[in-house]
Amino acid sequence: MSPRLVPAGSDPVGRRDRPLTITVDGEPLAGVAGQSLAGVLLAAGRTSWRRSPSGAPRGVFCGIGVCFDCVVTVNGERDVRACRRRALDGDAVTTQSRAAGGDAGSSTSTGNGTGTDFGDAR
Repeated sequence: MSPRLVPAGSDPVGRRDRPLTITVDGEPLAGVAGQSLAGVLLAAGRTSWRRSPSGAPRGVFCGIGVCFDCVVTVNGERDVRACRRRALDGDAVTTQSRAAGGDAGSSTSTGNGTGTDFGDAR
């Protein structure tokens, strides 16, 4: 997934950009209709937006909705994969953390001892 945006004037497809704005942890970010939430975050220069239990930064890993590394809370709905969800104008995105001492909105552990935690995978 590339964070690069092609200016509409030089786009050989001839698309017409429809701007949108989302907020991420209270910060407004500009995007284009049709972009995924991950695309908007990457275009804004944010390569990670959550922390694993070890504190390692996480963002887009697979980019196709398989790995759950890019989960965020969108409009109050937890564990939304940012790479799979199209950004909508006015979306309120909140980042999640599983780091020790993370926020109260962090995912819960499966407790299966495998080191893999998919949270509430819907």
